[in-house]
Amino acid sequence: MTGTLWTIAILGGIGTFLERWSFLSVAHRATALPPMVREGLRMIPAAALAALVAPAVFRGGSADGSIDLLDPRLPAAVMAVLVMWRTRNIVLTLLVGMGVLLGLDALV
Repeated sequence: MTGTLWTIAILGGIGTFLERWSFLSVAHRATALPPMVREGLRMIPAAALAALVAPAVFRGGSADGSIDLLDPRLPAAVMAVLVMWRTRNIVLTLLVGMGVLLGLDALV
């Protein structure tokens, strides 16, 4: 059984490497992309971060999926969104969001 798991893990790693390498090998041609496609590609990091953060913020620790308004994650996320909207500075956004989360978590 462990040999099968190792084979799957190694093949998955090779597949991931080849997929990323194939993109990087043609990335120098990205200047030839239409402006609309380039703009869409610029949005991918924000969309990926939102996809990772949103479930934790809106579901929180509840097992039934309900939103807890006293959960410190919600105001921390709102503050982080406001900072990002005003400053467009990702480091400041992360610092403010984590600061609010840790501060409110210490109070609750």
